[in-house]
Amino acid sequence: MSQKKHLLVFGAGKSATVLIDYLKKAVSERGWTLTVADGDLLTVQQKLGNAPGTHAVLLNILDAEKRSTLIQQADVVISLMPPSLHLPIAEDCLAQGKHLLTASYVDPHIKAMATAIKEKAVLFLCEMGLDPGIDHMSAMQLIHRIKAAGGQIESFFSHCGGLVAPESDDNPWHYKISWNPRNVVLAGKAGAVYRENGLEKKISYDYLFEQGTTVYVTTVGTLAYYANRDSLSYIDLYDLPETKNFLRTTLRYPDFCKGWAAIVRLQLTDETRLYDTTGLSVKDFLKQHLQQARLQETFDKLMTDQLINDQFAFLGLFTDTVIDRGNCTAADILQWRMEQSWVLEPEDKDMIVMLHEIVYSLNGALHEIKSSLVVKGEDHLRTAMAKTVGLPLAIAAVLMAEGKLTETGLHIPIIPSIYEPVLSMLQEEGIVFNES
Repeated sequence: MSQKKHLLVFGAGKSATVLIDYLKKAVSERGWTLTVADGDLLTVQQKLGNAPGTHAVLLNILDAEKRSTLIQQADVVISLMPPSLHLPIAEDCLAQGKHLLTASYVDPHIKAMATAIKEKAVLFLCEMGLDPGIDHMSAMQLIHRIKAAGGQIESFFSHCGGLVAPESDDNPWHYKISWNPRNVVLAGKAGAVYRENGLEKKISYDYLFEQGTTVYVTTVGTLAYYANRDSLSYIDLYDLPETKNFLRTTLRYPDFCKGWAAIVRLQLTDETRLYDTTGLSVKDFLKQHLQQARLQETFDKLMTDQLINDQFAFLGLFTDTVIDRGNCTAADILQWRMEQSWVLEPEDKDMIVMLHEIVYSLNGALHEIKSSLVVKGEDHLRTAMAKTVGLPLAIAAVLMAEGKLTETGLHIPIIPSIYEPVLSMLQEEGIVFNES
């Protein structure tokens, strides 16, 4: 029997459901212990049920003493907290010599701890979710395989998106919320930078959703994509300095990008101008906003497109519904309407689609690999998003506790000793890429 281990999870929100399910089973089979701590005790209790070896803890993550005590008792810590709250957890894990996993990008403060993490001989594994996470692992597996055969990569495109499954797609946006709605509102605000034909290319926010770029995914059909904020930093990360084209993108259904381009053009994601929404209807807010931003003419022109008109109507932007939410920006009001309209109903299924397109030269000829992943959720709780974000973290946590991930220091999953065992176990959970 393996030595008794203690796993600790901070956070029990949307992306935690499948992770908790996996860990409940793992600790039960191994006689380990699992503690899940969150500010909402009822949610934790519901997700843990009466599973053996599990403990639900009510925790304000800023309660340093209680947080530190929990970490002290653990062998492996998973933080599903918002990125801004990873740091105090990371500092405690470092001080107490505990392994840490997150699905978030490596934060500059945690990056500054890299030497100390290595000296402490613990593993801090970040970017271990879907995107970032599964995208890194699956891409690096392909890249390393091509290079090992003597190939040179000429072009690398990586696409990923959280979508609504076709059978649950019943609105003109072809979209329902399966992750942080604020991120949906603010997506693309910084514009995008990537490499095209050997040159750096930039697209501003104003034009990002108007590119009309599409890709075909087997079993799904045609999807639109928009460029992610910064593709260039991944060129060195993936060790592809010679690559002429390098682009990472987000996938949506084509109608979504068309509608969102109109949202952007009408400055409805603006976070600067404040509106007093006391007694203000959505319809009157829109009227006020268009006048102040001098966009009435643009709006009238856009509304001649029936699809865009239907999309705005679906968000309730033409209604007499009173906002009554104090001082709000246009982005706040838009997010509120989205949360009311783009609801993943209990029986609804979401869908994750990932596609890597790689062109490489080998023995004087050009070759292309397309590798795609399509995962559907079970319902509004066990979503494809929760599955693909939670499972890599859960699998890595079990491997770390079993001593099967022997790396130390600060890492993301781009080395074979990390991605090979995790991808292999993901396959057992039905997360399988198809190559053509």
